[in-house]
Amino acid sequence: MSANIAEMEKRRSAAKLGGGQKRIDAQHAKGKLTARERLDVLLDEGSFEEMDLYVEHDCVDFGMQDQKFPGDGVVTGSGTINGRLVYVFSQDFTVFGGSLSARHAQKICKVMDAALKVGAPVIGLNDSGGARIQEGVASLGGYADVFQRNVLASGVVPQLSLIMGPCAGGAVYSPAMTDFIFMVKDSSYMFVTGPEVVKTVTNEVVTQEELGGAITHSSKTSVSDLALENDIEALLAARDFFDFLPSSNRDDVPERPSADAWDRLEPSLDTIIPPSANQPYDMHEVIRKTVDEGEFFELQPQHGGNIIIGFGRIEGRTIGVVANQPMVLAGVLDINSSRKAARFVRFCDAFNIPIVTFVDVPGFLPGTDQEHNGIIKHGAKLLFAYAEATVPKITVITRKAYGGAYDVMSSKHLRGDLNYAWPTAEIAVMGAKGAVEIIFRGQDADGIAAKTKEYEDRFANPFVAASRGYIDEVIYPHSTRRRIALGLRKLRNKELENPWKKHDNIPL
Repeated sequence: MSANIAEMEKRRSAAKLGGGQKRIDAQHAKGKLTARERLDVLLDEGSFEEMDLYVEHDCVDFGMQDQKFPGDGVVTGSGTINGRLVYVFSQDFTVFGGSLSARHAQKICKVMDAALKVGAPVIGLNDSGGARIQEGVASLGGYADVFQRNVLASGVVPQLSLIMGPCAGGAVYSPAMTDFIFMVKDSSYMFVTGPEVVKTVTNEVVTQEELGGAITHSSKTSVSDLALENDIEALLAARDFFDFLPSSNRDDVPERPSADAWDRLEPSLDTIIPPSANQPYDMHEVIRKTVDEGEFFELQPQHGGNIIIGFGRIEGRTIGVVANQPMVLAGVLDINSSRKAARFVRFCDAFNIPIVTFVDVPGFLPGTDQEHNGIIKHGAKLLFAYAEATVPKITVITRKAYGGAYDVMSSKHLRGDLNYAWPTAEIAVMGAKGAVEIIFRGQDADGIAAKTKEYEDRFANPFVAASRGYIDEVIYPHSTRRRIALGLRKLRNKELENPWKKHDNIPL
């Protein structure tokens, strides 16, 4: 028996060395952790239970039968984060550059199948050179098997991808189908074709960082939700983020004790709106003064800055926050902000996370660039997302809610449950000056000025909308947190269903 145990320990030790000490040292020299070290940081101490430690590839071409490593380039299993179950896979760049073989893919699929079976989130740590070329179509088939799991798991269990090294070719599509992507600056890359192929085909000279680095994908493309400084920061951010997510679409949002009183008043909100309608203020301040302990986990902060999305808590329970940001483009809705918010709203709806919306929107961004790039269809995505959402929806209009953008931002007409307005709210088809110039075209400057004043007095307030029941109550800004907390309590057992359908056809 002791000989058998010794053999097992020998094999385990060999597997845990991955591609060997020399390659581990090379990984460290790049400022990167190994696959196992990353799991040590991500998961609770001692909680990791590995699966398929001894799996090896079965390729015999190009001398591969003589190059075998237990685990075959990916570490898979389950563990806990702050005591909650999570399934994980961590690609090992020290073994064949983390390249995906049929067996490597099989290990990932097994983990995802287990997560779906029990209703637990999946976190993938990606660090891979792509498909293992020596296996040809078998490795491509492995990718497709993983993709199929990503699609089946979508909306059932949360999926988070951490890009911690190269991610190229077919490898990018699995993370792209997960719910959220975190990247690491200067060491992680995502692109369908690398700089050399780009140069060959288009004659463009571009670096890996410019083509598909963390900054590019978190600011320009919105592929990545966050760009973190290093492996440790990314893994710790993932731990914090995980605490906001329910385990599956069958589970309630997580709850943590909070010392922040649910009925805390915030007098500073009474004066946050500037006297001039054209003067900006920071919507982050409104959000942080409303949620528990001011803790707000923002997503995509560098992309589509005219809208803010992220998670906070009220009475210890997760909420999704969507808010126009007057500091950027006056909070106008454009292509980027509409797409950004629409996907977030759909995630919240899929996982029963209540949505709180703060509105200060002057309308949609005009211009040929926006129109020719499809603002109509992209704006419709956000409209569609809010309209189909059946989770509790609470809306607070702080200042402007003009035109179609008023409708889109979780209005009463899109089945908003509780729609509040501050006394500073202005709800109208458009701004006073623009409206008067259309209605009273041809009048002189004095006449226009007088009519503008009349229009402002009549419509630049929340009371017309409130008189029609489109606003449930005009509230004191200082009582915003209290109103939202009470509303969420009332809506906790909300039941609302959409008509039966196989699936909807969101305007893509």
